Amino acid sequence: MSAAVAEPVVRRGRGWKTPIALGVFAVLALLLLVVFARDGVSTFSFTQTGTVALPDVHLPVRQTGLVLSIVAVLLALGSVPLQRRGGVPRWYVVVFALLLVIGFLAWATAGQRLPIVGLLTGSLALAAPLIFGALGGVLSERVGVVNIAIEGQLLAGAFVSAILASITHNLVVGLVGAVIAGVLVSFVLAALAIKYVVNQVIVGVVLNVLVLGLTTFLYETVLVPASSTLNAPPTFSNLPIPGLSLIPIVGAVLFDQSVVTYLMIIAVVVVWIGLTRTRWGLRLRAVGEHPQAADTVGIDVSRTRFWNVALAGAIVGLGGAYFTLGSVGSFTQNITSGAGYIALAAVIFGRWDPLRASAAGLLFGFASQVANILGIVGSPVPSDILLTLPYVVTIIAVAGLVGRVRGPAAAGRPYVKG
Repeated sequence: MSAAVAEPVVRRGRGWKTPIALGVFAVLALLLLVVFARDGVSTFSFTQTGTVALPDVHLPVRQTGLVLSIVAVLLALGSVPLQRRGGVPRWYVVVFALLLVIGFLAWATAGQRLPIVGLLTGSLALAAPLIFGALGGVLSERVGVVNIAIEGQLLAGAFVSAILASITHNLVVGLVGAVIAGVLVSFVLAALAIKYVVNQVIVGVVLNVLVLGLTTFLYETVLVPASSTLNAPPTFSNLPIPGLSLIPIVGAVLFDQSVVTYLMIIAVVVVWIGLTRTRWGLRLRAVGEHPQAADTVGIDVSRTRFWNVALAGAIVGLGGAYFTLGSVGSFTQNITSGAGYIALAAVIFGRWDPLRASAAGLLFGFASQVANILGIVGSPVPSDILLTLPYVVTIIAVAGLVGRVRGPAAAGRPYVKG
């Protein structure tokens, strides 16, 4: 009897995490937007060359902050009865977050002009490697192998793509090299984790350190002395899609991007369809949830895990190519700067679902682009704090909003037949 009574209490306690989080953020909004309010007008610009001109939106910062803070408090209070009726809807949290973002951007750009199109376009571009990494993480973990080595796969892809594209002056060769580099790192992960039953988390951490040390050594001893020939790859320019790229706002954000970003969009669709609508996806998920049952119906568990981990590495390797072929234009030490760990957080935040993990990657990419733009327009937020913004958002998202989630049941558990 006592156990039966205690169980609903435990569940209810877990469920109150969302209203509590909304309340905390509402209080923070009051402090920032009202107590430390700024004067002036923030201009949200929607200007886009070659399309229908959209009017700028002028927001009086102090009044906007006051109104949005009050609305945030009301929404936080309103989440309490919603939770009692069964839970706070996801759209409710999205609206709450959107209002706070608008309030913060208006406060941070008081007296300045904020290019909304540039903010969204840059967010998608910066999210590309995170989404590639998140997709690889989802595939790997859904098949039962915890992939901590996303950072190493990104770094290997960036390094190899820079060298091959520099030598051949061919971007396609660079992309292929990035894919191969990601697969090679995955082969090591798969061999040690699946065949030799080594702890998957330890293997992933070791691979990250190994790739970082190896690329740093080769960068200093090989690339630096011959930077003009081995570390000067061409980069992808934006490829606007005729007609679609002229659509106001959406055209610039989705249809005027580089090839790597288009590949990222295609990868999201293909992985989602494959994972949820195909026989391959059904087998993959079965191995990740219950390998014993999958084995009894004739699925080769080890082989399925091995090749899908390799496929995940290929996808992540493409994300590594973004850093050298789609952004910086050369390889530097630790060029990924922890992007693999943020991608891993996106996997958890997205609950091991390709679409949700991609949305989480977009969120983190948006945080990075906000930090970049605020640094350019002269925000009062110190530059050091701006640099930490993507990582702070990652911690808040995973620790404050995800709550208790269950990943694939067999993830991280080696399977030994018989």
